Amino acid sequence: MRKFFVKYIDPLVPLWAIPPLAICFIFNCVIYWVTMALCEGLYHYDLTIAVDEAIPFQTGWIFIYLGYCYVFWFFSYLYVARVYRDDRETFFRFVTADVMSRLVCMLFFIFLPTTNVRPPITGTDISDRLTRFLYSIDQPTNLFPSIHCLVSWLCFVGIRGTKKVHIGIKIFSVISALAIIASTQFLKQHYIADVLAGVALAEVCYWIACHMKFPRKVAFVYAKLIERFFPGSKLR
Repeated sequence: MRKFFVKYIDPLVPLWAIPPLAICFIFNCVIYWVTMALCEGLYHYDLTIAVDEAIPFQTGWIFIYLGYCYVFWFFSYLYVARVYRDDRETFFRFVTADVMSRLVCMLFFIFLPTTNVRPPITGTDISDRLTRFLYSIDQPTNLFPSIHCLVSWLCFVGIRGTKKVHIGIKIFSVISALAIIASTQFLKQHYIADVLAGVALAEVCYWIACHMKFPRKVAFVYAKLIERFFPGSKLR
């Protein structure tokens, strides 16, 4: 089994990066669902402004919001790990920014619970049905900041400053992030304030992570743990 992972998985994404990435995913889920449960009975603020009301409701964006975004996130995080295979410190700065941003989200979700009023869906085509399904499984809470916008922009920020990534991939990443952000608006899942907060949070957390000594220490300790429990493993 180990030979299989080393031969087929490690060339795509370094094996040592999988546990930190898994922690990011689990931490995100815990923050989102636990805060939603904790704040269920609290008063939720509606941050709607005139600009939000002027944006048309278009269910066609559901394919980006409910489908493409998860594929984009999954492969972007794996790609960041691959890009920084030989630079664990930068990789852990990305992970630090990700975890830090969720901690900030947790504070907002608890102390500034938000909601919005979704438009009625009267159509019967596939996009209408999928949007109706989305509304049924996703409550209009934990909106500010928008995690959809935060994660999408962080995927771009994580590769924006390195010369290891071709400019074409960077352009594809930022266009994908902007498309996902747009989908949150046209589907009325989030409002302008949620978008601005999500993007700003991604930028601020990544900037802070790039100016901290903590990720360097984490990378050093993590390497020692790998060497201790998996002797002979190559942390390339």
